[in-house]
Amino acid sequence: MLLKILYWFPRILAILAILFMMMFSIDSFGGESPLGKQVLGFLIHNIPAFILIITLVIAWKYEVIGGAIFILMFFALGIFFKSFSDNSGSLMIITPLLLAGAMFILHQVLSARRKQ
Repeated sequence: MLLKILYWFPRILAILAILFMMMFSIDSFGGESPLGKQVLGFLIHNIPAFILIITLVIAWKYEVIGGAIFILMFFALGIFFKSFSDNSGSLMIITPLLLAGAMFILHQVLSARRKQ
């Protein structure tokens, strides 16, 4: 039961975190700029989310590698958003990445231990 929870929870958490990050880019639409500029702004705002989607695909197949990438993305986004000094509010957005990464690794370790 615990392994099943550790299998699905980080995946669902990562999907929800990615969707939450993508939600902030919807403000690209609206205003009086042409549609092409709005779509381009939307895509540019979603670059971190696209990278996280690729990381999730990797983590789905290779849990330890994907979990390590999620943890690295937590620190990279923490530095980018200046979460560790000026902007501590952004930690709410990126902390699920740390939790998901740790859970991916923990699931792989416990699964390997159970197979032995």
